[in-house]
Amino acid sequence: MTEHIKLFKVAGIIAVLAVSISACSESEQSSSGSDQTNATSDQAKGSGYEPTRNAQGHPNMQGIWDFRTLTPLERPRELGDQAVFSEDEEEAFRQKTIIANDVDLNRDAMGDFDVEGAYNSFWMDFGTSMNEDRRTSLIVDPPNGRLPELTAEALAGIKQNMLRKPPVRDYFSLGIDTKAFRPAGPETLGLSERCLVGFNAGPPLVPSAYNNNLRIVQTPAHVVLFTEMIHNARIVPVDGRQHLPEDVGEWFGDSRGHWDGDTLVVESRNFTDKTPTYQLPIDLNDIDRNGAVGTADNMSLTERFTRVSESTLVYEYTLNDPTTFTKPFTVAIPMRATEDQIYEYACHEGNHAMTGMLRGARTLEKEEASAAL
Repeated sequence: MTEHIKLFKVAGIIAVLAVSISACSESEQSSSGSDQTNATSDQAKGSGYEPTRNAQGHPNMQGIWDFRTLTPLERPRELGDQAVFSEDEEEAFRQKTIIANDVDLNRDAMGDFDVEGAYNSFWMDFGTSMNEDRRTSLIVDPPNGRLPELTAEALAGIKQNMLRKPPVRDYFSLGIDTKAFRPAGPETLGLSERCLVGFNAGPPLVPSAYNNNLRIVQTPAHVVLFTEMIHNARIVPVDGRQHLPEDVGEWFGDSRGHWDGDTLVVESRNFTDKTPTYQLPIDLNDIDRNGAVGTADNMSLTERFTRVSESTLVYEYTLNDPTTFTKPFTVAIPMRATEDQIYEYACHEGNHAMTGMLRGARTLEKEEASAAL
């Protein structure tokens, strides 16, 4: 347990391990009656912006969109029902988060992870800014800005994941007791370590440590959502065709799109049970409530893309899985237009880290067997 706690404290410094950090405090405060609003509809209605349109008459969303942000997924508990930071509070939170994300600055605190993770700040790209609306969380519903409670089934599943019995649904193996963990093969390692899915690529998209870019390509019958992380290109039909049969599961779900006015709505289901419903943010107050949760075959996902200015595209998603969360939740992330390029993420070219992890496990087993003689 000591090793387990140590690694979670490290993950609180390095948000790449957690996908996104949940800012926590020791005391839980209840939230009720806060003035939560729909980010997409508010910005779209209030801006008066008229987007350029393609030959089909739909808003032109083509291009590369950056979804980096330091705004936390969950509202810090100590803020209670405070939905928006003051200007001073936002700046203090921003500076604190930048320092926490600085791998070089926190090198002494990381200890063994400096070797195990083999990263420094050059490779990180969390960004340095928060959302312009100064919201205290990316979660806009429930009103308290935090993830809904987990079901008993989901909590039991987290403990099962720690046993590392396939199918392993965690994105990575960090957080496991490194002195005892001897991966028997690739199947006992995390999904992103196996180059199957990216820890921020989703669906749904989740701002994280690097490669926070999405390319959108539109054609008359399809929209392509291509994430920089791993190799995920979702080809979404927008021509009215039906979903695949329910017994056909896919790694990234079966997506179908339609237009609701000027908003592109993408509805996804038929996710495979080999992936989790969600990767929870680090919660240092409750060590047992971390990591992958749920099985995605029970999940449905609705994503909404609304261009509210030349430089901003609001991405909003609602995730519903009654076997994992006690109620649906909604997240809103303003994405910024960028001239940067997306480069190939060649995770599968040799995947030398995978070879090293497995070879290291076999070497340790031999050393332990020899020492026992």
